[in-house]
Amino acid sequence: MRAISQDVVGGPEVLREVRLPRPAPGPGEVLVRVHAAGVNPTDWKHRGVPGLFLGEPPFVLGWDVSGVIETVAPGVTLFKPGDEVFGMLPYPYGAGSHAEYVTGPARAFAAKPATIDHVQGGALPLAALTAWQALVDTAEVAAGQRVLIHAAAGGVGHLAVQIAKARGAHVIGTASTPKHDFVRALGADEVLDYRTTDISEAVRDADVVLDAQGSDHALRSLRSVRPGGILVSLRLDGGIPALLEESSRLQVRAEVMLVQHDHAGMAAIACLAAEGLLRAEIAATFELADAAKAHELGDTGHTTGKLVLTMR
Repeated sequence: MRAISQDVVGGPEVLREVRLPRPAPGPGEVLVRVHAAGVNPTDWKHRGVPGLFLGEPPFVLGWDVSGVIETVAPGVTLFKPGDEVFGMLPYPYGAGSHAEYVTGPARAFAAKPATIDHVQGGALPLAALTAWQALVDTAEVAAGQRVLIHAAAGGVGHLAVQIAKARGAHVIGTASTPKHDFVRALGADEVLDYRTTDISEAVRDADVVLDAQGSDHALRSLRSVRPGGILVSLRLDGGIPALLEESSRLQVRAEVMLVQHDHAGMAAIACLAAEGLLRAEIAATFELADAAKAHELGDTGHTTGKLVLTMR
């Protein structure tokens, strides 16, 4: 099968198309013929930064999957060959979806709604699961709450806005001014420009804050949370002890979250997508062979929405 691999860490130029044996699913796993696979910031970080979760290359990146079940191994009851599915491979050690075929636990997947195509299916899983697990599983966002979402035009952020709105929250998003109309169209009730506004002063009574930047930014964001509220940070970094100490002083709950594969979460995301309440903005699509071009675009840090690789 064709796959995108790398032998060293570095820039997009280290990515190359290779031929690898088609994987075989083990007990409880499925083999999926990949139709589309998202490209996320964690992909280009693993490509270029030594010593992250995957260790040293060679490796095949990619956690998002949308495709068709090719084979089911013993112990699988959820799916049968021919089923269309989407999901996220076990994060962080289960990468490998930037290839024509991939194996993974059956319960990492859910049935792909017939109302969305494989590009949508490949764009949603990792980012939508991150938003769902942060806002629903961790923060338990409820109707009427005030939810502040930083980087609301980004991959996770634009899906978080939609999930929070689907739960009846009052959503405040941060984004640069040129992206304000986009964020409002997602359902945000207020949009603030982080470049011209001190968000920690402008918002002081949020029930929930979702922060994707970590360290000092997460610390400042604690000031936006009301006492008894919660900040969920998506960054594992050296600032965690200071964040927890300051949150205790301010009587705010702070949680640092790493996304996990999740059948129930994917099923909930599938329901929202089927009802038209959740949709990924597609910044660009690329053929598998052009994965390096997707990484080049991702490296700019200026994309709105998601990048997706497609298979012929």
